[in-house]
Amino acid sequence: MFRFVWPKRTPPSDQGGSQRLWLDLGDLGDLVNPAGPHEQWQDHGLGLLRTILHQNGVMTDIVSTRACTSWDQLQRKLHGYDMLIMNVRSYTFPVAYRAAKIFKQVNPHGLVLTGGMHAAVALDEMLAVEEFDKICQGPGEEVIVDLVTHPQDFPRVVPGRGARTMAEWPMIDRTLWPKPASRKLARRFHWPLEPECGWGPAPVATILTSRVCPWQCVFCNENSYIPNMGRRPVDMVIDELNYLDRKYGVGSVVIHDSMFFQNPSWLEEWIEKYPRKANKLWPYWAAARADTVRQWPHLFEALIRETNWMTISIGFESGSDRVLKILNKECTEEDNYFTIDLLHRIADDLERQGKPAPIFWSNIMLAIPGETREDAFKTMRMLKYMRRVMPSIAFYAPYPGSALGYQLIAEGKSLMTKENYHRFPDDEKVKGIDYQFYRELLSGKYDDEINKGLPELARRRSSYFMDALSKA
Repeated sequence: MFRFVWPKRTPPSDQGGSQRLWLDLGDLGDLVNPAGPHEQWQDHGLGLLRTILHQNGVMTDIVSTRACTSWDQLQRKLHGYDMLIMNVRSYTFPVAYRAAKIFKQVNPHGLVLTGGMHAAVALDEMLAVEEFDKICQGPGEEVIVDLVTHPQDFPRVVPGRGARTMAEWPMIDRTLWPKPASRKLARRFHWPLEPECGWGPAPVATILTSRVCPWQCVFCNENSYIPNMGRRPVDMVIDELNYLDRKYGVGSVVIHDSMFFQNPSWLEEWIEKYPRKANKLWPYWAAARADTVRQWPHLFEALIRETNWMTISIGFESGSDRVLKILNKECTEEDNYFTIDLLHRIADDLERQGKPAPIFWSNIMLAIPGETREDAFKTMRMLKYMRRVMPSIAFYAPYPGSALGYQLIAEGKSLMTKENYHRFPDDEKVKGIDYQFYRELLSGKYDDEINKGLPELARRRSSYFMDALSKA
């Protein structure tokens, strides 16, 4: 099997040298007693960059804030290191700067290296943290080795350089990810693979096949920090899954791409090769858009029937054309219902054959600036119309890096700040939004209004969706 090693100059041996620590970021306790399965997902950016470092002889230790239950416990783990490295996202920024302050307290002469999405979308906030000695802005694949071994050669803000194509990435060494930090969690985690989350049997292999979503939705900041990059070749994806299966045993797959259902020629090759070359036809989770499903319905159906695409994540966001236009989603109500009806038809047919039926993982957004009550009712009608669905509902969050996020921040309407970037489901995130209405909506108070125009079977479905409220 082809194993790519990043072409860097060989740094000096680490033996007897500096002690470097990579800090995995997340809420305290998420690898001890997590609130849900998604708190346990591993960071592919961390895995990729640590793999590149270790393949070049640059060793790092790993500690996770998710494996600590208090800041005092984290402080004890940080003692004695010369360097702290962190991949900072907006929702982990408060954890990152608190950890950096603690690191400097126990290692006054230590160096803190940061990078990640927040450095690209909110550089001013990163620069304001004096403990962040170096800030890599952009992808780090081609600078990480030199930056870690010779940080003195770089300015405080380091321009990142990434690979031209994901074919140049090494296969992630998953043993470089943090371990679950309690016996109870370890029994069901399947480390270094990941735990079951309702999308397919464990152990779960999470992978990436593409790096960027080319659409320009105003609530998303991905285009602000991820450059265009060639997709990982189909053969490399299958080879990696086969390797993981031989070594650890794969039960199902989660394809973490923001948009899996793009590039028809790649998908056609996946349809041709995955059933033939994979050790097993593992069921998998992957994301699509309603407009591209409508554009390529036969391709969509073939993927489900021939490759075991069993959990289809669709960012429906809204059931209202008004709101979809506000979000620059480039999808319509008609696109959404076309996709829902198509999956209904495919699933019904598979069930008649005695086969498992695919389901939607349906991403829904509420509390969007400009959304009316009728818009919200239309969204809930669409959700109740779906027959096989795992809903994931979030209140809109104005993150920096997105067009709408920047607008609301500039207007002083965002309730999210650098002190409280978060993903907690029920928190209020925008000024002027009637969050009590949305809580009542998800609790079923407006069931009669939502049921107007729905078929009888859909009307009988519960309108209680508070349990589906998830992190934004």
